[in-house]
Amino acid sequence: MKLFGYRLSDYLRLLAPLFGLIAAVWALRLVVDAAGASPGVVRLVSVTLATTASVLLAVVLIHTRRFGGYPNVVIAVGLLVLCAQVLIVVAIAFSTLTHTQNVYSAPEFTPQHLSQAGHIAGHLTFGVGFSVLIGSAVGCLFLWLLKKLLPRQ
Repeated sequence: MKLFGYRLSDYLRLLAPLFGLIAAVWALRLVVDAAGASPGVVRLVSVTLATTASVLLAVVLIHTRRFGGYPNVVIAVGLLVLCAQVLIVVAIAFSTLTHTQNVYSAPEFTPQHLSQAGHIAGHLTFGVGFSVLIGSAVGCLFLWLLKKLLPRQ
């Protein structure tokens, strides 16, 4: 199956280092929280920030490697956001199943009116949907700027 001219494996190969970046920040956040760092330090290690940086880097890769255009940016954003949200859901689910608490299930990071199941559902619906929409808009704008400022020869 091809998505706008490329197989899923092509996207995964292009984005592999960025998936690694998101996963590394996710794990670092767990470690920093478990080590007892202050909430301010824990907030600095942000999966959202890593995902945003990964989206921008993915757009640069798409432009410089001639990997396609705007539809390819949307697919890349979707894959990166899905990676980040699934990792967060795994941490919340692990916390729920083991009756422990981690940074992803902590009360200050969980909406008070939601159960952990609702928190997971929120990440898989609104978290993915909203992030893909905003990320795609920013990514496509960034690709447009790259095409205008650094046209390919």
